Amino acid sequence: MPESLSNVDSSSQEYKKARRLHLKATRHKNEDHNWTSFRTVEKKFKARFPPPDLSNVLDLATLNPAKTNEVQGGVWTGRSDTVEYREIVLAGHATKGYTVSQIPGLVILPSFLSSEQQQDLVKWSLSEQARSPNETNLDTHYVLPSEGIWANWLCCRNDPSKDILIYPKALVTTSNPVLPGPRQLVENTPANPHNFSALASIPKPPQVPSPNVQAVFSSTLIPKLRWANIGWYYHWGTKQYDFAQGKAPIHDRVKNLCKGVVESIDWGQIFSDVQPDWGDGEPDWRTWRDTYEPDAGIVNFYQGRDTLMAHVDRSEVCATSPLVSISLGNAAIFLIGGLTRDTEPIPIMLRSGDVVIMAGPWCRRAYHGIPRILEGTLPSHLQSEEPKWQPYKDYMQSTRININVRQVFPKGFNPVMG
Repeated sequence: MPESLSNVDSSSQEYKKARRLHLKATRHKNEDHNWTSFRTVEKKFKARFPPPDLSNVLDLATLNPAKTNEVQGGVWTGRSDTVEYREIVLAGHATKGYTVSQIPGLVILPSFLSSEQQQDLVKWSLSEQARSPNETNLDTHYVLPSEGIWANWLCCRNDPSKDILIYPKALVTTSNPVLPGPRQLVENTPANPHNFSALASIPKPPQVPSPNVQAVFSSTLIPKLRWANIGWYYHWGTKQYDFAQGKAPIHDRVKNLCKGVVESIDWGQIFSDVQPDWGDGEPDWRTWRDTYEPDAGIVNFYQGRDTLMAHVDRSEVCATSPLVSISLGNAAIFLIGGLTRDTEPIPIMLRSGDVVIMAGPWCRRAYHGIPRILEGTLPSHLQSEEPKWQPYKDYMQSTRININVRQVFPKGFNPVMG
């Protein structure tokens, strides 16, 4: 058995159930698939049986002696020698950074956040960001309390009588919108300064609340929370920003953290030896210390079987500015490939406290995704028995939170809608 699977308990009921389902599903299945290289790797890591082999997964935590207990305590472990990478020095930080030679502009900062910072960001994500005025996935279908469903859940944990009933939005919708058909893959046009006005003028109708949603208690919606918007409102139907909705404020906690990450990196180390196509003008990495200003993003709340399919983030006018991604909670497999889905992606394990930066024209246009949340990898510092942390500990047992922040417009630019 490969080293990465050596801790999998083949006698467990979960393993036996996964094996039975696998055998049942593949008994009469035609294995002649016409998948892209990216899709093939996605399928491999999504498989529940047999458990995926992580021996080709880059796991930089294995280089850090301080992470030994966390690495050995989880079922899932990768390796530190799967791809060529280079260590970089971070200004003002004792932690190390790494760049991957195959992906110019990709920077990985393992264990960048302290245990205290991770707890603080988990609390912020649930208590402050997943509530009005920030849109969440639940707002489409439910009339949510202004203080957010997490605040109500904290109140009713010890007193169920305080749980409130949440009503479907369809009950209070006065119009008769046309219900959408089957979901379709949307390949949005990459944004740039020349086509911004045209993209901004594309109609962005509000999502239609489901007529089949029933009234439920607030506590039952907690596991259904999947995302909360940051800054400029993102319209999922067109995969473009809806500037008519305005921009919600971005908390200084997140803004300053992202700016500090970008400022800590000597971008000359990253791009001096590569010459990607920066488009019109000079490479803008030379001015990021002064011009990087995060103004949009999303908090993703992944549950155990959630995935994020291969995609490219191309709705930002600042198409090369750093995208900062923060991992909290259970570990995940992150795949990043090339400019098409035909390029085989590199698998990287992201653990709680890791920060990834995708910057420059090549990396920002690379297909990437999350095919697997790795169960049983919640670090001990997020399992504290401190009473005030208990609700967060319980929620995070099966959860990964990802705070993903980017820059839509050049610093100081303010779109004016006609």
